[in-house]
Amino acid sequence: MNTSPSANQATPALSVLDRALYALFSRHADSSRHDADRKHYRATGVTTSFDVYLSRTYGLSWLAFALVAGWTFVAVVALPDATLTAVADFLRRGVPGLEAIGVPAVSRTTTAAGAGLAVGFAGKRAIVALGGRYLKWTADARRSNIESTLPGAVRYLHALSSGSDDGSAMLRKVADREQAYGETAVAFRKALNKATLTGSLGEGLRIVARDTPSRDALAPFLVKFREHSQQGPDALAQYLQMESRMLSNRQSRSREQASDFLELLAEMFVVLLVLPALLVIVVTVMSVLAPGLSQTTATPAGPVSARAMLVYGSAGFILVVGAGAALVVATLRPHDQSGRGYERPESALGTLTSTLRNPASALVVVAPLAVVFAAGLWTLDYRPVNVALLGYVAFALPVGLVALRRAKLDDAKDREIKDFVHTVSGHVSLGRPFSEAVERVADDVDLGALDDDVADLAFNANLTTRDGDLQADALSKFVGQVGTPLADQTIGLVTGALDAGGDAEAVFETLQVEIGRLYHERKALRSNMLVYVAVGWTTALLVVAIMVAVNAYVLDSFAQLSSVSTADSGLALDADAVQPARDRQRFYVVTQATMLASGWFAGYASRGFYEALLHSAALVGVAYFVFAGVGMI
Repeated sequence: MNTSPSANQATPALSVLDRALYALFSRHADSSRHDADRKHYRATGVTTSFDVYLSRTYGLSWLAFALVAGWTFVAVVALPDATLTAVADFLRRGVPGLEAIGVPAVSRTTTAAGAGLAVGFAGKRAIVALGGRYLKWTADARRSNIESTLPGAVRYLHALSSGSDDGSAMLRKVADREQAYGETAVAFRKALNKATLTGSLGEGLRIVARDTPSRDALAPFLVKFREHSQQGPDALAQYLQMESRMLSNRQSRSREQASDFLELLAEMFVVLLVLPALLVIVVTVMSVLAPGLSQTTATPAGPVSARAMLVYGSAGFILVVGAGAALVVATLRPHDQSGRGYERPESALGTLTSTLRNPASALVVVAPLAVVFAAGLWTLDYRPVNVALLGYVAFALPVGLVALRRAKLDDAKDREIKDFVHTVSGHVSLGRPFSEAVERVADDVDLGALDDDVADLAFNANLTTRDGDLQADALSKFVGQVGTPLADQTIGLVTGALDAGGDAEAVFETLQVEIGRLYHERKALRSNMLVYVAVGWTTALLVVAIMVAVNAYVLDSFAQLSSVSTADSGLALDADAVQPARDRQRFYVVTQATMLASGWFAGYASRGFYEALLHSAALVGVAYFVFAGVGMI
């Protein structure tokens, strides 16, 4: 097998660094230890050839070895003698038999070199293993995406089967709609490209079925599609109808499992966010009786106490938990019902004029204003933490509000588009041409937010009908004007089917079923996810209440207790263990970290990235308002 870089057409040229890494490490590509990685690589969308990817991974692993080994060597050399002695005694007592055998004393330099090599090689192996895991994670992500988008793609194929297109043309129409059908569209496009190279669609389907990560869904579908397409259009249409029902049932079961997992995730999220806040309170209270928590340790940032490291470490842990929970929620949401993305106009004027209706434009316009606002707070001697947090609020809150306004408009259009489809379908079933049906709907039916878009569709449909059978062009413009995922998934189905020569009445009958199912699923998902929005907000407000109560009623009492004279009481207390001003600031930092994490979780559960900005900014603002209002910051 040829494993040279030139063997992969997706990598036409390599940089000097890649060629050097390839010369040094490409031999590992043929090693049996990477057989599983090679299998996962074929299931990913990585464009770099496997041997080049592996060479880069090994090059990065040696860089990690040098950095980790060097850092460990310097750290061990800099450790105090007492620390090294304590570690050596711990190892000697902890390893069975080592204490009895005895270990000769070695120099500090030798110890540092040995520790550096051991940790460095561990880091090197970890990077190589992580490179393999990355391929597996990428393959798993593609499999999940395929299995969530395949049912919709098969329903689209079934609608197309009523026309005059052959199997190759039908797959091409799905492949051209990557935004709606994700990795399924990518897989179909890859099959068509392979078919072009081999001269056989069946061979292209076989190759993709062999390499796809979706072994239980896409692979058997491609094989059966190949078989039924050879038997004729009627056999293919019957198979697609049956397969669409089976995949829809399977998708429903998968969503139920995802919902159960999401419930468990929400419970864990609450626990993992509340526990660090309680830990900070306990550590602050216990520091009165445990003076060791106030002892400082030298760090590059200066001397830091053990209690401060626990407090700020808890804040960092909370942020990691929030980001991880948000990522998991975003992954669990169905691909066809995820929060939509927005594209910013290319021109500066277009960006500026669309600021109030396009979150992507608002992101660019508001950012410099938020920086100016933060700079103003800095000049007013606000604490750096508050400058950063309030600057974040000034940036994220307006962008989130624009996204919320746009989302409500999109929801209104989705409600009306369902009625629009049913009304047009009724006119088409009576034998009226599509253009006449749309015109009647535009004149007779009040569609609210969709009125202007339907009027434009009626005008364009009549123009294009006189000019030829170009109804698909008018529908494509309509989908672009509406701009919602539901419109793209449903009206886009009509566009492709009519363009393929399908029967209009049959197409609209299929469309009524599809849009009803999608709209019902969206409403059900929205209702279910609002529960997790409430979880995020409840957790955040609970932490605020706990922190304020502790600051108001507990902290001062323990400050007085810590100042009790040890000579009079006989207690070994640290007089400086509790300092209300300092500890209130630390509690505030942990609380704001919880606000950010809870907002991210709630936002991604609601609609995605832009609402994560909205919820997190709103919670940060609430926490600042409460803490500042009671005089704790």
